[in-house]
Amino acid sequence: MLDITGWTADEIQTGVALTTELGQFPRGRALYDPRPGERNRWDWSGDSP
Repeated sequence: MLDITGWTADEIQTGVALTTELGQFPRGRALYDPRPGERNRWDWSGDSP
């Protein structure tokens, strides 16, 4: 879970890149974007180095 309490609407709509050991890239990032029509739910959108 990611606590987004206090984030602005712009920050929430941008999405997030979370550090992970489990993705395609060791010590990379898992990318999450807001779900269309449900700004409080995010879906995984890929991995990044």
